[in-house]
This record gives sequence, structure tokens and C-alpha cells, in this order.
Amino acid sequence: MMRIGLFVLCILLPWPASALTILVLGDSLSAAHGIPLDQGWVSLLEKQLKKEHKAVTIVNASISGETSAGGLRRLPGLLETHRPDIVILELGGNDGLRGILPPQMERNLASMIELSQTSGARILLLGMKIPSNYGPQFSRRFEAVYHRLAKRYQVGFVPFFLDGVALDANLMQDDGIHPNLQAQPILARRIAEALTNIPDQSVQQSSQDMGSNK
Repeated sequence: MMRIGLFVLCILLPWPASALTILVLGDSLSAAHGIPLDQGWVSLLEKQLKKEHKAVTIVNASISGETSAGGLRRLPGLLETHRPDIVILELGGNDGLRGILPPQMERNLASMIELSQTSGARILLLGMKIPSNYGPQFSRRFEAVYHRLAKRYQVGFVPFFLDGVALDANLMQDDGIHPNLQAQPILARRIAEALTNIPDQSVQQSSQDMGSNK
């Protein structure tokens, strides 16, 4: 059983007791690929939070195969419809696997962070890594995107969402890419902990800063 209940009170204190809406915008890792949707980490997190605060709603807008560009296209409508208090961004993995250049991914993620912050939402950014066969230089540039964005915009940050999971065969599906059922409580607990440390910051720098990134 997940021991995340202790984190819930810390999560809820900064927001009004009447309601709390969390929007998850991700790819197959958050869309419960290969497992029942109600047993994915997003559903597990919502069930646990509801035990402590019935007014919590998690909107899972994750789609298998989603990229940062696709997320950016969908985000304005999602923000307008759901008006979330928190936006969890779990995107970029498919960008890396498709060889999309890190600067393009960075611009897309930066735009999503700015849109979310302008709407009044707090952000939790989930970092990813890509397989080593993409080469050390590309891998470093890819991973650095998340660290730069977290620092620039002062958002909540998990450096590697699948830390301790991705390299454990007992926690991965046969494809070696997607976490299995046993991994979902681990991921839910990780996000619950991260939610307690989201800064309340407005947009710190404009997208013009992107020009300084090579």
C-alpha cells in the first residue's frame, strides 16, 4: 500500500479547502499504457488524495505517443476548460525517441510552462532520459533541457521521473520502455512527495531567453 497520506495535508494547505484541480499532461507513461487505466499512477494518486480531501480532481489529459508539440497545441483548451491549480508536465520522452532536436523541445515546454503560469497554475515538471544508444552528446543536451527550464521558471521538478524504475526489469513491461503494475505505486508516491515542494512563482523570464541556449 502506498504510504503517501502523510503528504496530502502538506499538498492541500496552500490552496483553498473548497477544491483542488490537478491537470496531468503527459504521454504513455501517464496514460497507463499496457495496464488498466485505473491502476496507473495518476489514478492511484487521485484515489489516495480523495481519501483525505474529497474535493481533489485530477484531469488526466495524457495520450500515448504525445510529444511536446502536441501537448502545446492542446494545452490552451485544457487550461480554459479545467482551470487547474496545478499542472504536471510529463512530456519530451517521445521527442527524444524521435530525434527531435532539444532546442525545439525546450521551446515547446517553455511555452507550456508560461501558459500554465499565466493562467495561475503551479507547475510540476517531470524530467526524462533517453536510451544510451542515442549517443552521450544528444543525451546530455536532452536531459539539460529539463534542468534549465526548472531553474529558469522556478517550478517544481523531478529530475528523472523513472528513477529507480527504468533500469529494474522487475518494474518494467516486456517492451523495456513502460513501467508495469508494480511500478505504479512507486511513481504515484514520487509525485505525491514532489507536489509538496512546488514553488508559487510567476513567470520569471520570457521566451526570449531561449535565444541564449545552443
